[in-house]
Order: sequence, then C-alpha cells, then structure tokens
Amino acid sequence: MRVLVTRPRPDAEATAERLRAAGHEAILDPLLSVEAIPDARLPEGPFDAVALTSVNGARALAAREELARLTGLPLYAVGKRTAAAAPSGFSPVHVAGGDGAALVELLREKLPRGARVLHVAGEERAVELSRELAPAGIAAELFVIYRAVPAATLSPATLDAAQARRIDAAFHFSPRTAATLAALAQAAGAAAHFRHITHLCFSANVAAPLAAAGWPTRIAAEPTEDGLFALLGR
Repeated sequence: MRVLVTRPRPDAEATAERLRAAGHEAILDPLLSVEAIPDARLPEGPFDAVALTSVNGARALAAREELARLTGLPLYAVGKRTAAAAPSGFSPVHVAGGDGAALVELLREKLPRGARVLHVAGEERAVELSRELAPAGIAAELFVIYRAVPAATLSPATLDAAQARRIDAAFHFSPRTAATLAALAQAAGAAAHFRHITHLCFSANVAAPLAAAGWPTRIAAEPTEDGLFALLGR
C-alpha cells in the first residue's frame, strides 16, 4: 500500500522505514516541526513525580539543564515510546497504556492526595493533567518546553499523489497533525482528493477533524504505531 506519513521528523523517517520493510510505499510530508523553548522556566518544587505526555517532551527534557534537579523522581510516561525516549535517572518508571486517559488513571492509582506532579509538555496538549487530576487531590504543574509549528502548505508531491489517487492510506498520530492536514488540503482546494484515502488514526480525537472534512477514518484498537500497522492488514 501507499501510505502518507505526516508526523514530525525524526519519527516520520522511522515510520517510513518500517513501512518499507513491510513492503509498503511511504510518502513523507511532515506537517509539524518541533522547536525547543529555551527560556521556559521550571516551576518551583518540590515535586513527587514527573509526567511525560509525548515523545517530543521526553527528547526536549533530555536537553534541559534542569534535568539534574528532577532525576531520581518517579517518572510517569504516557506510553512505551515516550518511556523509551525519556532521559535516564528517573526511578521507578511507570508506563501508561498510550493515551492521556490511561496516564491520568495510572497517576490517580499510584499517587496519594496532596502529591505534586511536574507535567513536561508542549504548547499544544492532548490532556491537561492539572484539570484531570484535581478531583483526586493531585496537583500538576505545567512545564512547557517545546512547540510544534505547522507547515504553511502541503508539498506539491503530496498534492499530486492525492489528485492522482496514488495514496491508499494515511497514518495520523495526533489531533494537531490531522487538523493541519485537513486545513492545508482545504486551503489548497484539494480536500476532495483526500476523500479517496483511508485515514488510519490513533484515537477518536485524532479522527475528529478528518471526519469533519468528510474523509473516511478508521481508529486503531490501541493508540500505538503497532495499532496503525494492524489496520493496514484489514
């Protein structure tokens, strides 16, 4: 199959390599670029745990000088890939089921009332831990250390492939990337060409802007890359 991959680099290349190894053709058009926010200030501690809700947050944290003040704390990662990307030194490391709801459930289960969590994240977030944890008496302080900047246009190669019906499926990992694709296709007057593509999505939230555009969506059984690959075989 010919699969469009729009996630940011370097993850786009890794997904493309896996697609090719499985006998598929990958069409890359990263629609977000990740930028560090160097002047972000660490909230005042102490903290009882650190929570990571994205791979990009894990990578950005590894480059921060404040990391030394956080190592040794328990780490709560939204999923396996985020845990794998996290810098070393946290103990223990707890891994949730792959989405924000699973992470919230894990934090509520493991942490007592009165605990304070440092939520390391980007400017755009799929889950607000402070809001979700407040009913459990757990405080979450936000540490925003990166931003995802959307592309201005779709690449000519993507537009040509969509118009010629040379894209069979598209992988969608985040609501922001999905919404960016829908908006850029509409701006280019090409939204109709993406209705012939099966849009494979991490979750219902990811699928929402695509479904609103009238494009066919399918949702993975689990919010992981493995879940998207499983949809390719159906």
